[in-house]
Amino acid sequence: MTKQVQYDDVSLTYPGGSTPAVSHLDLTIGEGEFLVLVGPSGCGKSTSLRMLAGLEPTSAGRILIGDRDVTNVAAKDRDIAMVFQNYALYPHMSVAENMGFSLKIKKTSKEEIASRVAEAARLLDLTEYLDRKPKSLSGGQRQRVAMGRAIVREPAVFLMDEPLSNLDAKLRVQTRAQIAALQRRLETTTVYVTHDQVEAVTLGDRVAVLKDGVLQQVDTPKALYSSPVNAFVATFIGSPSMNLLPASVADGGVSIAGVTVPVDRAALAQAGGRDVLLGVRPEALHLGDSGIPMTVTLVEELGADAYVYGSFRKSGDTTIDVMARSHASQAPAVGSTTHVMPEQTYVFESTGDQRRLG
Repeated sequence: MTKQVQYDDVSLTYPGGSTPAVSHLDLTIGEGEFLVLVGPSGCGKSTSLRMLAGLEPTSAGRILIGDRDVTNVAAKDRDIAMVFQNYALYPHMSVAENMGFSLKIKKTSKEEIASRVAEAARLLDLTEYLDRKPKSLSGGQRQRVAMGRAIVREPAVFLMDEPLSNLDAKLRVQTRAQIAALQRRLETTTVYVTHDQVEAVTLGDRVAVLKDGVLQQVDTPKALYSSPVNAFVATFIGSPSMNLLPASVADGGVSIAGVTVPVDRAALAQAGGRDVLLGVRPEALHLGDSGIPMTVTLVEELGADAYVYGSFRKSGDTTIDVMARSHASQAPAVGSTTHVMPEQTYVFESTGDQRRLG
């Protein structure tokens, strides 16, 4: 049986709620794919995962694993394994007993349990800890035990709900790399939820961006970064975040603080003379002697690089905040006036869905 996952026009509105937590979700996750659901708090990503797990009902639509409609199938019968952000390990059991517990419940033979636990422990570098209790392990080791518990079940699909959020920053990066390498080795279809866009783009074969229960865009991390469909995706994907600058259409481009910035002709035509938002990533803002005058308000030095924060004077006392990325050796002083000029731009509608033009 193929192990792809499909959300077929799935919606969920909680009892008493007027707005869907998830609305008309159409999404197919290929067999062996690592797909990440990402978005801000309350966007519907965990709800989408819980519907797939059978922990939340659907109000409409179907969920399929392979060719099997599991919409109304009990969670225990869906052939999935879930890893939560809290490890939920049994404190009185050893690591080996924790990892093999689900197999014991299924009356799997002791030999088979021992074999699967040993293999999972080898994959996760946990062999030397099999006889220990969870309280003697670090947070990262406990999370690996939780993953081992999922692996031994050999499910059709892994579901991971913010599994790294309880780890410190350094351990999160290390464990992230281990998860990515492990998934490639096992080739198990994986759906992973996070609010951290850096985590999303470093892990996912594809990333699905949600906002207010609605899927905004699903694509490879590279495509999301270079070709966002709207201003929300553009600002959510990429670190530091893209600048969105209010601009008016002018001859040959758009005008910001009295300076004309050339933009794509097709975007100008679609704008139809209306005001737009000009999207510029911090690394695409060139600091120099010509362009838009900017007053420097803060400089954050990060070793070789620096983030330069400043503001343009739009009109009267109205200012526009902006941030540029620079070599630390070339960063201007706080309080000085420099000039910036976009080297690559995106044009978005200033109202409604703020879709990308051009």
